[in-house]
Amino acid sequence: MRVLLVEDEPYMAEAIRDGLRLEAIAADIAGDGAAALELLGLNAYDIAVLDRDVPAPTGDEIARRIVASGSGMPILMLTAADRLDDKATGFELGADDYLTKPFELRELVLRLRALDRRRAHNRPPVREIAGVRLDPFRREVHRDGRYVALTRKQFAVLEVLVAAEGGVVSAEELLGRAWDENADPFTNAVRITVSGLRKRLGEPWIIATVAGVGYRISTQPDTGREGGDRG
Repeated sequence: MRVLLVEDEPYMAEAIRDGLRLEAIAADIAGDGAAALELLGLNAYDIAVLDRDVPAPTGDEIARRIVASGSGMPILMLTAADRLDDKATGFELGADDYLTKPFELRELVLRLRALDRRRAHNRPPVREIAGVRLDPFRREVHRDGRYVALTRKQFAVLEVLVAAEGGVVSAEELLGRAWDENADPFTNAVRITVSGLRKRLGEPWIIATVAGVGYRISTQPDTGREGGDRG
C-alpha cells in the first residue's frame, strides 16, 4: 500500500511515515497543499491521509480536488479538528474516514487497511476495445500488449472514450469529466490532449474525430496519419 501523507508538522510526519513503514505501508510526505498536489500529479496513491489545517491549499481543498478528479482514491482525514461539526464537514467534503489527534499509530494502520480492503472490493472493471486495455484501478494502459505511458489528463480522456464503447463523446463532455469546474469552456485543451493521446497510443490511429460532434474510439483504426490527427 502507498499513501500520501499531508502533514505540516515535520516531526509528526516523519514519525508516522517511519511507523507505517514498519507495517509495510509506504508513505510520501507533503508538508503543504502545493506539495501534495504536485505529488498527486506525479504518483498513483492508494489512500490520501490529510491534515485539514496545512498551508494552502488546505486539506479541505485537496479533498475537494481528489473527489472532483473521479479517481476514487479513499481519503482519511487525520486532524486536530475534533468537534462533531468538524467531522460532519469532513465527511461532506468526501472523507471516507476521520481520525482525530492525538491518536495511536495502530489505530491509523487498522483504518488504512480497512480502507484498502474496501477499495479493492470496489475496483472498476478493466476495459478493452480496439486493442486498448485500460485498467482504471492500476491506472495503466496497454495497446496490443505494449505499455503506454500517459499523462493524467490523457488517461482521464481515454477512460471516458473507452467507457463510451465506440459512442461519440462531445468535447464539452470531455471537458466536464476530465477537467474541473473552473475549466474555460472555450479552451482548446481537449483538442490538444486528444492529439497528444493519439500520438502516445501510436498508429494506426484509433481515436476518430466526428466533425462538429466530438470524438470516439474507432474499431476500424485510421491508417492515414493526416485523417487520424485532425481536431
